[in-house]
Amino acid sequence: MGRIARLRCRECSTEFDDSLRYVCEECFGPLDVLYDYDQIRLRPSDFVGREKSLWRYLELLPVDPRFIVNLHQGFTPLQRSVKLAAQLGLKELYFKNDTVNPTFSFKDRPASIGVSKARELGLDAVGCASTGNLAAATAAHAAVAGLPCYVFIPTGLELAKVAQALTYGPRIIEVEGDYDDANRLAAQAADAFQIGMLNINLRPFYVEGSKTLAFEVAEQLGWTQPDHVIVPVGSGAMLHSISKGFDEFRSVGLLGDIQVKISAAQGKGCAPIVQAFKTHSDDVPPVEHPDTLAKSLAIGEPGDGVYALRKIRRHGGFAEEADDREIVDAIKLLAATEGIFTEPAGGVAVAVLKKLVEDGRIDRDERVVCYITGNGLKTPEAILEALPRPIVVKPDLEALAPHIRGR
Repeated sequence: MGRIARLRCRECSTEFDDSLRYVCEECFGPLDVLYDYDQIRLRPSDFVGREKSLWRYLELLPVDPRFIVNLHQGFTPLQRSVKLAAQLGLKELYFKNDTVNPTFSFKDRPASIGVSKARELGLDAVGCASTGNLAAATAAHAAVAGLPCYVFIPTGLELAKVAQALTYGPRIIEVEGDYDDANRLAAQAADAFQIGMLNINLRPFYVEGSKTLAFEVAEQLGWTQPDHVIVPVGSGAMLHSISKGFDEFRSVGLLGDIQVKISAAQGKGCAPIVQAFKTHSDDVPPVEHPDTLAKSLAIGEPGDGVYALRKIRRHGGFAEEADDREIVDAIKLLAATEGIFTEPAGGVAVAVLKKLVEDGRIDRDERVVCYITGNGLKTPEAILEALPRPIVVKPDLEALAPHIRGR
């Protein structure tokens, strides 16, 4: 199992034992899971024959194997681009395609860790606050674990995402307001009713799932690392975790010392990290009324925003935004060139990738990985109006011919 050494505060470095806690008792800063890195030495050959899921990295995951809840999430394709890379003039471009996870988003990664840790800690119910993808991922893993599940969502989420989550049988509470309102109520419920809220009181463990996005990219690139990664950002937790993943692989001897540039992509209308980056601010001021097509990224007060901002700057990356029109165009572009249908969050990442290349902020000789985090079938309404309508013909060849000739 993962050799958890301690939990450490990001702010004051106070350390705690492995237990159900999520903020520092000294300064109320967030906690990170640390391992006995000196006792963990891994070689590429150690992974031969292991299950092709995120659980192949068990030495660096915070769960006793006896309590694992496994839907075989992770080890998703790293697809090398041909057509889009050529259009952008990039020598080496890859898409990490997490649209094919069990509930069709990257959230299966942290959900698997979070629900498994809840079982290990003896909690008898789980839940989350969600903008859609985590709702389905948490509910699916809770169903397999046999745990009651309570999901808090804001009003106005995409219908397909709500329907998918409801199918797994959770209790869904729609909170009047935005994501931040739903998150606050979920936090109160976690304390009042002793519920293991994955992205609240289980957060130090839950976020460990997202770092496997770095582990897999390194392994799939032949135990090397990219020069630059593009990450769609809502709370900032995934970006922070991906950075931690590359750092940990270096700590246990699987990667060299070269740093990876990390850039953030947000939707215009809810881009607090982008605004902080561009104004050279050390604080991330909240967005009171998020307004973007990328609803899964519409977190006006990102919990890990400051820490994501620090990672971007430390690694020499950038933060950029995309408006709704650019998001839709990028969804269509990715589908037409690479055959990947993404939800708007992935469209944000592709749109920002395109901007950074065109502006010269990504060198055309860099090895670039763009993270595609959710399936477009979750949000069909986002793209529907921008698509042509089907051709309607009578069922005979003569009626069909004018639509085929001259193709």
